[in-house]
Parts: sequence; structure tokens; C-alpha cells
Amino acid sequence: MTDPLVTVIFPCYNAHQYLDVALDSVFAQTYQKIEIIIVNDGSTDSKTLEFLSSLNSSVNVVHQKNKGLPSARNRGFTEAQGEFVLPLDCDDWLEPSAIEQLLKAVEGGGESVFAFPQMILEDQGAGTTIKHYNGFEQLFLNQLPYCLLLPKNAWEKIGGYDESMRQGYEDWEFNIRLITNGWRAVTVSKPLFHYRIAESGMLLSTSGRQHCELWKTIRKKHSEIYHFRELKNTWLEWSKNPSSYPLWFYFIWLLVNSIIPTAWCSKVFSWARGYSNSRRVTRAYRKGNVKVVERPSRAQP
Repeated sequence: MTDPLVTVIFPCYNAHQYLDVALDSVFAQTYQKIEIIIVNDGSTDSKTLEFLSSLNSSVNVVHQKNKGLPSARNRGFTEAQGEFVLPLDCDDWLEPSAIEQLLKAVEGGGESVFAFPQMILEDQGAGTTIKHYNGFEQLFLNQLPYCLLLPKNAWEKIGGYDESMRQGYEDWEFNIRLITNGWRAVTVSKPLFHYRIAESGMLLSTSGRQHCELWKTIRKKHSEIYHFRELKNTWLEWSKNPSSYPLWFYFIWLLVNSIIPTAWCSKVFSWARGYSNSRRVTRAYRKGNVKVVERPSRAQP
């Protein structure tokens, strides 16, 4: 490939507070052949609409009725002219070399490959996470960030995001379909993606509280891969690959979810999240064990 066009898409619903930082981080990329698309998903906030109308022609703003995050992401992919697409939320941002390094990872990874960066946690999170790509673990926890650099034809081939999943985890279900359709993930070991964790965000305010209900929906949709025999084969395939937790643990978690009422499981998950990798990283960071990462400086197109 020779300097392929990369499209960065931003779904936006009444979210302009940090969008300038997110956009500036894209304008400041060391790789410059970039298209930017913002999908205004029926915003009603006057300040958000004013901000979007103030953007110059370097940003393509597409308007649609409010249909939810997965629909807005799909619209962004549909409009994208780039050979590669990178979804980014309005309150997150990239390190200056992020797209350049992710492209190199994809180009060196062979056929049917997408790339993801390590994350720097912001706001109520802090520090840098280390995520592994393990196909078995991905069936139980979404270890891949939503911020993936992937060929547009990967999105086309697997049918895009499930627009019925308006309560969240649409990226998790999308990532599972990438894996089951033969796509492989490669990672850049450096932290390139600043991910904001906030109580008002969808992950904590909505998805996390309904974790087991949403996971049950995913399991039902992909019942063939959650059959015990298939899980065993997948476990054997990935058992020697790095993972965030011991893989045998996930069989126990699946059994618990099969026995205990789903609402109770979500409460157990909410409690257990206090001991998650991101929470442990945040506690270590705030004790002074991790170097502070500065916010990006202002940049202009």
C-alpha cells in the first residue's frame, strides 16, 4: 500500500465539550492523508449544534435523525472514502503518531488484519493499560478497544455494527464477529489512545450496569460459538496466548451466568469491576508508580 487514505469517524450526540481536543489530536497526526467525518446523531443541544456549524471544510459533518451509537458508526463507515477507518469518540483523543504506527502494524501483519493501540486512561481512570489479543477471552470480556484501525472492507464483509444494541457493547459484538469471520488483531505496544472514563459515559452509566443482560444477548446471537464443544476447541486454540485473566476462570463465569438470575450477575460484575485491570492500573498510577502523560497541545488543520 502507498499512503492509503484513513477516515476517522466521530459519532456525536450532544457531545461537544471535548470534541475540539479530539479533533486537534487528529489534525496533529504525523500521518496526514486523513479524512474526518462527524456523524451528528440528531443532537438537540444548541451549543453542540453551534460547535458543529463552526467547523471548516476540513471536517465533513453528516446529519441524521437520532438512531443511536451503532447507527452513527455505520453511517460514518458508509460515508468514508478511506481504505482504512478508525472510529473515535468525541471525548477521546490520539497521540500524534497513532495513525502512522497503526498503519505500519496493519501493513506488516499480512492478510485480514486490523490493529489496535494500548490505552492511556483519563478522567476517572489513570495510567496505561496493557491489552492482549486472545480470541477465547474476547468471547467473555471485551479486551479490544472500540478504537480500531481496520480496512473498510472488514466492516462491509461482517455487516457493520448491530444497530439494535443501543444500550452499548455494540463494539464488543462487532469485535467478536471480526474474529469469527477470520480477521486477526495486531497491536502496537505503545500507548497511543487516550480513553476517558466517566460516570456519565455509556460504559459506566448504562452498559456496565446491564453487563450480563447485554452479554446474554450476544451469547444468544452467537449461540453456535458459545456451545461447550466449540468453546473447548477455542480454548485449546488460544490457551497458550497471553490473556488478562486465567482462561479457566471464564468457564466458571459462564456457569455462574447460567445458574444465577441475570440481574444478580450484573451486580456481581459491577462489584468485580472494582478489581478490573483498569481499576488496578488507576490505583497504581495515583500512588505515583506511573509516569504522567500530558494532554495534547492545541493544533489547527
